[in-house]
Amino acid sequence: MLAKILSYGLHGIDGYAVDVEIDVNPGLPGYEVVGLADTAIKESKERVRAGIKNSGFNFPINKIIVNLAPAHTKKVGSMYDLPIALGILVANNTIMTNNYVDYVMLGELSLDGNIRKIDGILPMLISAKQRGYKKFIIPKQNSNEASFIDGIDIFAIENLKELVKFFNNEIVVEKQQLKSFEEVKNEYISNYDFAYVKGQASAKRALEIAAAGGHNVLMIGPPGSGKTMLAKCFPSILPDLTFDEALEVTKIHSVAGTLDTEEGIISHRPFRSPHHTTTIIALTGGGRNAKPGEISLAHNGVLFLDELPEYDRKTIEVLRQPMEDGVINVARNLQTVTYPANFNLVASMNPCPCGYYGSDKVPCKCQPSAIHKYLSKISGPLLDRIDLHIEVDSVSYSELTIDANEEPSYEIKKRVNFARHIQLNRFKGSKIFSNSKMNERQLKKYCILDKESTDLIEKAFNILNLSARGYNRILKVARTIADLEKCDNIKVEHIAEAIQYRSLDRKYSV
Repeated sequence: MLAKILSYGLHGIDGYAVDVEIDVNPGLPGYEVVGLADTAIKESKERVRAGIKNSGFNFPINKIIVNLAPAHTKKVGSMYDLPIALGILVANNTIMTNNYVDYVMLGELSLDGNIRKIDGILPMLISAKQRGYKKFIIPKQNSNEASFIDGIDIFAIENLKELVKFFNNEIVVEKQQLKSFEEVKNEYISNYDFAYVKGQASAKRALEIAAAGGHNVLMIGPPGSGKTMLAKCFPSILPDLTFDEALEVTKIHSVAGTLDTEEGIISHRPFRSPHHTTTIIALTGGGRNAKPGEISLAHNGVLFLDELPEYDRKTIEVLRQPMEDGVINVARNLQTVTYPANFNLVASMNPCPCGYYGSDKVPCKCQPSAIHKYLSKISGPLLDRIDLHIEVDSVSYSELTIDANEEPSYEIKKRVNFARHIQLNRFKGSKIFSNSKMNERQLKKYCILDKESTDLIEKAFNILNLSARGYNRILKVARTIADLEKCDNIKVEHIAEAIQYRSLDRKYSV
């Protein structure tokens, strides 16, 4: 007897339909899986056999062939356990109805017949919904993750026995209740707050601009000046995630297997801080199944690279393409996957190996050749893609011990949220959420300069020897500064402030 069960596969963060066909016929006992299945799927034979038997059902002692169509696409993962088991039970007449035909089924089986959670269920459900599928059977442990998708019927099942009773009309299973993103979104609580950062007014101002417009930041200064502390405080002023942004982030973390199943959705912007010994694959993504890397896990959030020159040059150079395009293409032997990678880069570095080059307080002990070698690890093209270059000076004793209250993060965040709200309205209907991602057409439309501003930026372009990319980034930063100042038009003072954040690549370049 032949049974066909609907299921879904995963390619990057996009799903595709898979027909699980099970043929059970008399003959020598056997179990074959065809259709470009990976090892995890081929091993499903033992999980399915034990799961069916331990659920109290008979496993047919016949020739069983499982086909996963389309046959030309590589199938990866354990999400086909449940449809395979159900197909065998249908072919064995354990399920007496055809109620199952409209359902897409996903889940891994344990040996006792329980249905275990799987990774990547959110992107598969979203893709299936877009293709017209309406009914889904998923593991109970994935129910929170699936409860934010409107317009579909989701039934969260705990074990194989319950599923059989459901399709045989012996029990009623309630649909998963839809949850509101606003209800589960909690206020971001951090141990790091700008209220505890003494001094550093210019650095705080630059980070506020970066948060408001989604700009990249490089902080350069001596050891102990507070660069890492500033970076860790940065998430506390980032604008609130919109629901669309949260879904994008959750899809990536779902595929990577890092999603908290209790929460079900990521409601705060990610903060990723990989160590300087991280590899190219760990940063960009890859491996046998082309999983997302750190830059994708930081999507719509922050990628913090502390002590930037300590990273392998080849590793940090791979940031150039995703910083420009907002995506990363991961090419491996069996597949090529595209992951979103729209992140705020926040990097810090010392100006030299000892850390005191250019300091007027501590003399630098490095040889010129050592300084040259250290700074040459950061290429010009990479610096050109960083919008804001900030010098972070050491804090004096009086600044450190003064009793005056510093502005807390929640006050700064109010201004950031206001500026980002302006941008969301400005780019409504597009996939752009911030000024930093404006294209050439939008730059021309939203960054109109008066004559005084045009003269100033022309002078800066010639004196600083800026590239076309550097010129565009000045305009984007100036647009963000104008938004923070609640100005419809960019003024000369906004251009002047934006220009001052482009000087470090000339001062420290070698």
